[in-house]
Amino acid sequence: MKKKIYRSRNDKKLAGVCAGFAEYFGIDATIVRLLFAFFVLWAGTGVLAYIVCALVIPEAPENNSGDGYTPYTDVNG
Repeated sequence: MKKKIYRSRNDKKLAGVCAGFAEYFGIDATIVRLLFAFFVLWAGTGVLAYIVCALVIPEAPENNSGDGYTPYTDVNG
């Protein structure tokens, strides 16, 4: 199955973009959030990138099984 990126439903601060990238790459969401903050302060590009990602990247599908599993939980779990 091909791996897809989604905005996180569980670990979101604003729209779940940073947590979605973290789940996709298997790293801590705090690192991704710090990188976005760096790009906001450095050149202002982080704000535009975050807005575009929030609009373009779909939210993770709901899980009907009720076990709390999200697509990449086992990576960061």
